[in-house]
Amino acid sequence: MPQTVEDDVASTSWFHRIDLGGGITTPGIDDTPFKLTKLHLPQDLSGKSVIDIGCWNGAFSFECERRGAKRVLASDWYCWQGSSKLGFDIAKKALGSRVEELEIKVEDITAATVGTFDLVLFLGVLYHAPDPIGYLRRVREVCSGMAIIETLVDAEDYPRPAMVFYEGNTENSDSSNFFGPNRLACEAMLREVGFREVRMVDEFYGNRMVFHAFV
Repeated sequence: MPQTVEDDVASTSWFHRIDLGGGITTPGIDDTPFKLTKLHLPQDLSGKSVIDIGCWNGAFSFECERRGAKRVLASDWYCWQGSSKLGFDIAKKALGSRVEELEIKVEDITAATVGTFDLVLFLGVLYHAPDPIGYLRRVREVCSGMAIIETLVDAEDYPRPAMVFYEGNTENSDSSNFFGPNRLACEAMLREVGFREVRMVDEFYGNRMVFHAFV
């Protein structure tokens, strides 16, 4: 019996919920449709180039393609190596997507290795960074227009830019969580690496924020 899309979806675990059409949505643990409303992603990306850094299952890469982006590069290393790339591959095939893909560490992302992009997505990555400013420098280097940064925040009661360091697996039992910056730290770091204008555009779950940064 031929393998169906349903069979493919059932063959792996999922983080993102992706509508694959035909009544099939991947059973991700993330409320991806809700998160999408909080990103304030431009509705029309016609003619734009996009890189999605840390894309995992690729939900936001495919959404940018759906919104008309002329080129989308989905990149990951940690999740594709540590978990699986199969979900991305299944979704890309089911959607008939032309999204490009590149397995690359954030530390290796530069204008020389990937080029520059009108829009950079950096979603759910910053608090996993052992070197937050270094990671944001990579984001700025490849951004020629706008970046959307979504992150865990902490220390919101502190009146200056600050970050909380999470030793071991003390944050959500996940040893890949390193730092929880507050809003002021996020804004300050983004300015420090060269973004001209930074706006906090939304917050949700009580400990997540979304920033739009412009070159």
